[in-house]
Amino acid sequence: MSHHIALQFEDGVTRFIDALPTETVADAAYRQGVNIPLDCRDGACGTCKCFAESGQFTMGDYIEDALSEDEAAQGFVLTCQMRATSNCVIQVPSSSSVCRTQQASYEAKIREVRQLSPSTISLSIQSDTLNKLAFLPGQYVNLQVPGSTETRAYSFSSLVHGGEVSFLIRNVPGGLMSSYLTGQAKPGEHITLAGPLGSFYLRDIKRPLLMLAGGTGLAPFTTMLEKIAELGSAHPLHLIYGVTNDADLVEIDKLEAFAERIPNFTFSACVAGAESSYPKKGYVTQHIEPAHLHEGNVDIYLCGPPPMVEAVNHFFREKGIQPASFHYEKFSASA
Repeated sequence: MSHHIALQFEDGVTRFIDALPTETVADAAYRQGVNIPLDCRDGACGTCKCFAESGQFTMGDYIEDALSEDEAAQGFVLTCQMRATSNCVIQVPSSSSVCRTQQASYEAKIREVRQLSPSTISLSIQSDTLNKLAFLPGQYVNLQVPGSTETRAYSFSSLVHGGEVSFLIRNVPGGLMSSYLTGQAKPGEHITLAGPLGSFYLRDIKRPLLMLAGGTGLAPFTTMLEKIAELGSAHPLHLIYGVTNDADLVEIDKLEAFAERIPNFTFSACVAGAESSYPKKGYVTQHIEPAHLHEGNVDIYLCGPPPMVEAVNHFFREKGIQPASFHYEKFSASA
């Protein structure tokens, strides 16, 4: 049985390959058209050194000059000696172009466009080719605006099911994609996407998680939760979802469904607008409780607009909180 290997390049491109238990990751990559830099293939030069972020594997023979004991203990590997025994995520310290690969491109059709609120649009696209689309939960793609050469970056808000995948899109007044979706888009029209991209994705869950979402920054978390619902988790998970106005709260029913499916998942939502009638008011940082932080033994994921990311960073600095890991993604609207 082969294992899926996600190769994460330093320019943000992710390429998925399959590796047989009998072949090294470098050989598997080469077989599928991805040239991970290497010279010796004997574990002697260190040219193919990468970082295995997750997954299980065995290592063949190599010398100390190529990979030290400290590096091996941290998770560094020589792909010419690494054989995967599970699915893995590997960070390759080279650009995708150097490795003679590129982000994949897919053609799809619009299945449905829904206006969830004045500020949020749900876009679903479908194609048999999307069944070949692989991505890490939390990543994004570039969608080409039909009728133009312009692209916009959007995080997946679902996994692929039956060739269908969805996105949460902020409705930007005058925005190129927003104007197309609200005024022109029709089911069956063609749309092109390229990717996946991004270093904001769900890692192996080794401790409690705190997820912080702002507006359409909720999208990557619904994808992560979908994957967690499939795999399960032994650790507590809490999501705080913040928006500006009451009408901006979307997908609450989806979060409630995840709370039923995932026994140790809880969530809360808050609204910052002064006119809000929602029970929880204010910003996300006002609803982070000590119990959510587990005295620092917590992995934090944050996706929202730049002011929110800066506010959360300031909150942690002010409180003297140093989480075990902190992953974040900023997004801003394009006119």
